[in-house]
Amino acid sequence: MTILIIIFLVILGLFLLLLEFVVIPGITIAGIGGVIMLIGSVYLGFTEYSVVGGLVTLLSILVTAPWMFYYFFRSRAGRKLVLETQIDGKVEGFNAGSLHVGDQGVTLGRLAPSGKVKVGDQTLEARSTGPFIDPHQPVRVVKILSNAIIVELLKSE
Repeated sequence: MTILIIIFLVILGLFLLLLEFVVIPGITIAGIGGVIMLIGSVYLGFTEYSVVGGLVTLLSILVTAPWMFYYFFRSRAGRKLVLETQIDGKVEGFNAGSLHVGDQGVTLGRLAPSGKVKVGDQTLEARSTGPFIDPHQPVRVVKILSNAIIVELLKSE
C-alpha cells in the first residue's frame, strides 16, 4: 500500500511541476505543492523501505523529471507553447553623410531625454544632452551615433 502512495506522490508531484512550468509560471502553490510531494515521496521511500527504497525513489525522480520535461516540450502540444520565430527586423538608419555636427533642426516632440527631431528633410531619433526639451524648439546636432543623434537646445539671443 505504501508503494502505491509513493508512486502516486511522485506522479502527482511531477504533474504539478509540469503544470507550474506550462500553465501558471512563477512560484505558485502548484510548484510548491509539487516539490513538497516529491520530497514526501522520497521521505516515505527512506522511512518505509530503508536506504535502498529511498535511493530508488530519488533516482526515479531525478531521471523521470528531466525526461518528462524534455519529451513534453518536444511533443506537438509542447511545441505550440515554445516561441520559435526569429526576429529579423532592423533599426531604421539614417543618411549620416548628409548630416553634420553643428546642423540645426527642430524638435517634433518632447525630448525627455529622447524623442524625434527634424534636421533638414530627415526625421531622426535624438537624445538631449541634459534637460528635457519641449516640442518645436530649435536644436543643434552635437554628436552623431549609429542609430541616433545627440542634440542641445539652441539658446535664443
